[in-house]
Amino acid sequence: MIGFTHVFVGIGGAGSKVVNEITVDSIKVNINPGRYLLRTEEYMRRVPLFFSTVPEDSIVWILTEDKPINVEILRLIIDSIPEGATRLAYVFTPARELVKEKKPQWAGLFDTVFYDSLWEFFDERKPLSEAYKEASGSIARALSSLIRNLEGQMLINVDYADFFSVVRGGNVGIIRLLRSVDLSWHWGIWDRGIIMTLARDDVALREAHQILEMFQGILRKKDIIWGMVTDKDIKNRMEVIALLVKEWGEGNDKGGAL
Repeated sequence: MIGFTHVFVGIGGAGSKVVNEITVDSIKVNINPGRYLLRTEEYMRRVPLFFSTVPEDSIVWILTEDKPINVEILRLIIDSIPEGATRLAYVFTPARELVKEKKPQWAGLFDTVFYDSLWEFFDERKPLSEAYKEASGSIARALSSLIRNLEGQMLINVDYADFFSVVRGGNVGIIRLLRSVDLSWHWGIWDRGIIMTLARDDVALREAHQILEMFQGILRKKDIIWGMVTDKDIKNRMEVIALLVKEWGEGNDKGGAL
């Protein structure tokens, strides 16, 4: 199967932690905003020199915290990569649902802006640092598994043509690795997406298909590309990778740091 070069860029601590845990073959770059502030002129030279050389058909993922200085850095990166590259953002927005907010101006730079409110990792008894650590591992595993399965042989196949058909078009979205589907969450706000079911060998096809039916019942446009792969090494009997998007409307007038 044809593969693509994935470039993962971590801006700030949270993004860099995820990038460091990505397990698929890829280009990894971490940028420290503090050093950028101290050596701005140097970074203004070095960043364009590096990112202008990535392959034309690269898939560039920028993982960043919700801080104003990071916008300056991500703009520098996006302005430097080849025109044909796919541009994807993964933004950390603790306790905020970006999909409900007004589309930030910078979001127009990307094909899709994925975000993570980290709601499933927060616990009153858990230190914030521990929540971020757990989130980093889960996000890295979801992204790594997504790419690995796009490039591998699945029992029911999802390929890069499917991936591009979903992520291109100026969307807001989420990527989640799920061990169970909590129907109390706001799944119904999403229009369409990719659902990958990862199952052990003893899981029947009908049982795995029920996951697809569940999402078809709650997504607004019921437009889902479904894939399934058997994996004897998964921790649970069945897991789900959910990549869901919607067209980014005007939302409300709440602003964010980005």
